[in-house]
Amino acid sequence: MPLKALGLNCTLAPSPKPSSSQKLLDQILSALDKRGVETDSQRVVDLDIKPGVSHDEGQGDEWPGLRKRMMAADILLIVTPIWMGQPSSVAKRALERMDAILGDIGDDGRYPTFGKVAIVGVVGNEDGAHHVSAELYQALADVGFTIPGCSPAYWVGEAMGDTNYIDLKETPEKVAESIETLASNAAHLARVLKEDNYPAPL
Repeated sequence: MPLKALGLNCTLAPSPKPSSSQKLLDQILSALDKRGVETDSQRVVDLDIKPGVSHDEGQGDEWPGLRKRMMAADILLIVTPIWMGQPSSVAKRALERMDAILGDIGDDGRYPTFGKVAIVGVVGNEDGAHHVSAELYQALADVGFTIPGCSPAYWVGEAMGDTNYIDLKETPEKVAESIETLASNAAHLARVLKEDNYPAPL
């Protein structure tokens, strides 16, 4: 059964600047690709995503186009760096815009995101990977995405260090294992839900 995945790189660095988040995102998408998933990605900071909580915030807003791509995917991947112990402001902007999904719940109680899977990746030079992934996963679950059972894929360097994930010559074994597990579980869950989606709760 064909599946599609969209990866959102929520780095603060616009293209073509180097991005540790892009490296991790590409690795996760590659692992999904090996499992027969068609992949696409977007560096969100390259788009003009207006602040707000609606599907369209008016002239120049590029969220509607990104939302269309997101809703066409079976798997949504969000990768963010850690800044000040938090997800990036770009990641938070994307989550804020997803709040509009709550207005799309049908009379039968079904979200348009029911049947879609969400996964997370985190990179940083400070503690906080679990906190950041918890914030993202809670928000994504709130708007109807399903979270597979496994750890998020993350790498956290030495606190206040100057080595970034993109600087590593080899991917640490545990990170590589978590990437494969995340991709495997996400692809499996997405196939299960695509074949037999959640019933109407009302």
